[in-house]
Amino acid sequence: MSTVRSEVLSPASSPGVEEKLESGMTHRQVLEAMSGLLLGMFVAILSSTVVTTALPRIIGDLGGTQSSYTWVVTSTLLALTVSTPIWGKLADLFDRKLLIQIGLSVYVIGSILAGLSQSTTWLIACRVIQGLGVGGLTALVQIVLSDLVSPRERGRYMGYLGAVFGLGTVAGPLLGGFITDGLGWRWCFYVGVPFAVVALIVLQRTLHLPRVRREVHIDYLGAFLIATGVSALLIWVSLAGQQYDWISWQTAALVGAGVLACGAAVAQERRAPEPLVPLRLFSERTVVLSVIASVSVGIAMFGTTVFLSQYMQIARGQSPTVSGLLTIPMVTGLFVSSTVIGRVITRTGLYKRWMLLGAALLTIGLALMGTMDETTSLVDVGAFMLITGAGVGMVMQNLVLVVQNTIAQRDIGAGSALVAFFRSLGGAVGVSALGALLTAHASSTIVSGLAEQGIDPSRLGGSSHQVPDVGSLPAPIAHIVEHAYGTGIAEMFLVAAPLGLVTFIALLFMQEKPLGSESGIERTLEESP
Repeated sequence: MSTVRSEVLSPASSPGVEEKLESGMTHRQVLEAMSGLLLGMFVAILSSTVVTTALPRIIGDLGGTQSSYTWVVTSTLLALTVSTPIWGKLADLFDRKLLIQIGLSVYVIGSILAGLSQSTTWLIACRVIQGLGVGGLTALVQIVLSDLVSPRERGRYMGYLGAVFGLGTVAGPLLGGFITDGLGWRWCFYVGVPFAVVALIVLQRTLHLPRVRREVHIDYLGAFLIATGVSALLIWVSLAGQQYDWISWQTAALVGAGVLACGAAVAQERRAPEPLVPLRLFSERTVVLSVIASVSVGIAMFGTTVFLSQYMQIARGQSPTVSGLLTIPMVTGLFVSSTVIGRVITRTGLYKRWMLLGAALLTIGLALMGTMDETTSLVDVGAFMLITGAGVGMVMQNLVLVVQNTIAQRDIGAGSALVAFFRSLGGAVGVSALGALLTAHASSTIVSGLAEQGIDPSRLGGSSHQVPDVGSLPAPIAHIVEHAYGTGIAEMFLVAAPLGLVTFIALLFMQEKPLGSESGIERTLEESP
């Protein structure tokens, strides 16, 4: 039985000063309540993206391999994937504002520890801590937004979330480039700390929510089985073909363990009283199609964009600072499309046509980026990134909106976390699988290119799997490495392009349901005895 304390959420401004939304709050009140959420999201995104331009330098300094580069990203996504449903469940039991502050604090602690890394193993472990924190922000921000405004109004404010995502993604690579070239890459992990302190203070002062409590059970066994199964399969994909053959006893052991753990996880979710991934939600056609689209978007977005810095710095020989500047077109597309389309959806109540357009742009953008190599005009590369970013901006946030508009209020936490769960799961799979593809392509191309020139591969200063410092290589060898990474990263985009088509097909079969006019708080009060 739920008990709701509704005396909170006192108006921040006098009634009648501003026209109220359907939820009963004014636009100003919603923005004030969201200010800490937006700042918290900005900190998490900034702390992630500020590292992207520095990552080639970090891996080079720590002596890591291409597999290490992949796992620095994958470890965060994996921790985010597993922790997101847990945070969603905790939101039904504890104060949501406190949970957001805890998640932000965990992320900052992970960032500080990452800045002290002395090895790639240490860095990967710290990135896991970061992922646990950002899992809380990913789940809880969407849940709190659903509390504040109705689905019809939510598109507008999800556009703001998308705008903050774009701003953090723009500022991160630029700031990361300047910091890496100036202060050194370790400061990339520290730069978000002052912003985090401000976010914690603003959250405390501006966010006031009714406290909803009910008896819930955290499915720890399900979390363990999901983490075990996904981790085993990702480790297999990352290392197969490098550390061991695709057909080997290691492959059999990892794949077997992964499949068994995933099968046991499904069985556990069926019988758990409060499953991490509620299988009953899959009875809704819209939820199933949204999950399919989320997986595809996650693979296409995370599995390709994280390697753009490698393309700019290794294939094009750019500095971290310039590399950050060159990613602006993708983020501009995401920023503009998420903001504009969010407002259009709020005004019209229609979302399917815009999401279909986004999926089409995502597919076209990825296919165009699949034609790149180390000689492609940077103007053309910028145009390709702009198209891809616009597609992501139209689809990503609105998938959460679609699910929230479909399911019951009691499932908002689980449903919102479900979309984020499968998006980040797809991202982890995409980064791991496409990273393995890049490693195999780059190493084989480098070895064959050196052999054609009669050059000993040992002149790279390490194995062909290590991320090379192109600037320190002789011109003939540098050209071979640039070609290997230029064509290898383009091959990744080409492989990911059909996933945009999968997203389009899933959205095409989705039934458009009118957006509701009640906020989560109102629905909770109605459902409470």
